[in-house]
Amino acid sequence: MNTTLNTTSEKLRRLTAIAMFCALSYICMFVFRIKVSFLTFDAKDAVTATGAMFFGPLSALVISAVVAVLEMFTVSDTAYYGCIMNFISSAAFSVTASLIYKYRRKLSGAILGLSCAVVVTTACMMVANLLITPSFMDVSRTAVQSMIPTLLLPFNLTKAFFNASLVLLLYKPVTRALRATGLVHMPVSSTPARGHKTTATVAIVAVILIALSIFTFLTLLNGQFELYGK
Repeated sequence: MNTTLNTTSEKLRRLTAIAMFCALSYICMFVFRIKVSFLTFDAKDAVTATGAMFFGPLSALVISAVVAVLEMFTVSDTAYYGCIMNFISSAAFSVTASLIYKYRRKLSGAILGLSCAVVVTTACMMVANLLITPSFMDVSRTAVQSMIPTLLLPFNLTKAFFNASLVLLLYKPVTRALRATGLVHMPVSSTPARGHKTTATVAIVAVILIALSIFTFLTLLNGQFELYGK
């Protein structure tokens, strides 16, 4: 009986946490969006990936799908096309990062997972744009190919890099918050002084990388963007 209750309680905690990450991802997308041509630069993938690193790749798919559909029905002006592309981008990023981190739950595993997520997401979006964008924009595949070096590649690469850097900044504070609320049960480091020093170092590096990715994004796109939600 106790085992059943514990299992049910654990499932409820997991569902509650995943629902919370869905809401946070949507809010993050809603309050911070930069429009570039028909593309949208936002930070929701970082929140999705952070949640997925706690609850696994399946949760990454669920959060990515829920947020993509909510975005389509509320703020998107690209209908089903935007929904599909948003899902592919978020899922590729968060599933890759969480899958690697699942088998190497260390800082090195997180960095490796996020690095691979940047590469995989960028590659997936290049393929998706070549396959899907011609139909949506009613243009030839050659026209889309011409946009890769000047728009699609720099946009997707800097967006993925930005979100990866943001995950490094968010992970420890989110860990403490989830542990404090009882939504996750994680062991506390046996060497707190060393842990604090590592956390501070990672946070500083993450802030530098975030600033670098934003600067690169603005430089590569030469100011051709529009702020949303302002």
